[in-house]
Amino acid sequence: MAHSIDVTHNPERQRFEALIEGQLSVADYQLRDGVMHMTHTGVPSALQGRGIAAALVREALAHAEREGLKVNPLCSYVRRYMERHPETAKLRA
Repeated sequence: MAHSIDVTHNPERQRFEALIEGQLSVADYQLRDGVMHMTHTGVPSALQGRGIAAALVREALAHAEREGLKVNPLCSYVRRYMERHPETAKLRA
């Protein structure tokens, strides 16, 4: 299902969002000095296991790459995602 997840960037709230079945999933960050500090990834329990968190993080990392930002994976999920996807190592702060 991950390929059909619509992820949007909400820069005012400093997060990436996916609204699925009326429930909001998020990947929060704080932007400082050219570094996107990924602080939290949250998916409601009813939606877990569908690849939503991965889609949120994938879009956040793609955004960071497009914008020339580095990523500090403070969130354990983001850290594990980056470890499982070595192609993202170049983004690490």
